[in-house]
Amino acid sequence: MSKADEPRKRPGRTRSAEPEAVRTLERGLIVLRVLGEQSAATLSEVARFAGLSASTTYRLLQTLRQQGFAHEEAGIWQVGIQTFVTGRAYAELDGLVATAKRQMESLVAETGETVNLAVLQAPDVMYVHQVEGRGLMRMFTQIGARSPLYCTGAGKALLAWRDKGDVADLVGAGPYPAFTERTLTSLAAYQAELAEVRQLGYALDNEEREDGVRCVAVPIYGAGGTVTAAMSLSAPASRLGDERVGELAATLQAAAREITVRLGGQRA
Repeated sequence: MSKADEPRKRPGRTRSAEPEAVRTLERGLIVLRVLGEQSAATLSEVARFAGLSASTTYRLLQTLRQQGFAHEEAGIWQVGIQTFVTGRAYAELDGLVATAKRQMESLVAETGETVNLAVLQAPDVMYVHQVEGRGLMRMFTQIGARSPLYCTGAGKALLAWRDKGDVADLVGAGPYPAFTERTLTSLAAYQAELAEVRQLGYALDNEEREDGVRCVAVPIYGAGGTVTAAMSLSAPASRLGDERVGELAATLQAAAREITVRLGGQRA
């Protein structure tokens, strides 16, 4: 047997401490990766490259097939259509960041404040890109970091144009943990806030996530008029007073409209 045909060795670790579900998930992902790398393979080939027994590999392949991530015909296994759907979602996210980046950089150059791009990852928002401001006190959110939907400007911008039932499903019935004394902790208060966001066309995080930090956020629309992302501007409350909110919101809205057009989206 050549080295190319030898079973792949996985990094060693103490398995006994891991929950069975985690081990099963890890093995399933290994099998899915093998399918992607091999394009087409028999059960025995998948098992060999995954370093698993044939019986375990077969059970994992059947589960992947049931969920659309694997396809079998005449004993040959390949990735399924759901793999394409998932990959397309990643490509769309990458396209969103690439499209928004120039507008975000222009916003920072114009305002001097930090601008973030976020998407829905219920029950949170996930920040997928950021351009830091030039101020002495910068607002930094790590790319990939998450924050609760109910206490962020981006979260409000993402949910304000959804049905009330959808909002309740996404954020939960409450009460929600308070991060500051201004945090909205009930579903009723949050729904009322979203109604105001729809009326204004922008959302405000009024020191609800962190004392001393305010945030203005606007929606970015995709195909069919659905909100696909949110763009927010964060700054210390001392630099983002009420007199500046409307002006910055209008600037953000203009940039968001340009991004929406470039994405081929439209407002409902």
